[in-house]
Amino acid sequence: MAIFFIDTDTGQVATVKQLVEAGIATADGQLERPWLRIQGSNDATTMWYAVMRRQERGIFIGSLVIRHSPHHALLLERGWQDVPVEEIRLGPGGSAGQSM
Repeated sequence: MAIFFIDTDTGQVATVKQLVEAGIATADGQLERPWLRIQGSNDATTMWYAVMRRQERGIFIGSLVIRHSPHHALLLERGWQDVPVEEIRLGPGGSAGQSM
């Protein structure tokens, strides 16, 4: 279960735990831009929730939605991208993994 953040510059997604361990977030999970919290449940799990992203006006935004729900299907139709679970991480040295 996790709280998810998105790097609005690159589209990289990471959990608050990953960001704290990398020294990017404070111990209480506070972050500065370009990281933005993805709104959703505080105890989301990728088993039930899809982490999604979309580029809008030059920045990436994120959303958590219940997998296989009508809302999930609607976002996919509107150009949102499912973030694969293996991409929810930080790259070497605590940097964003790969830009999208």
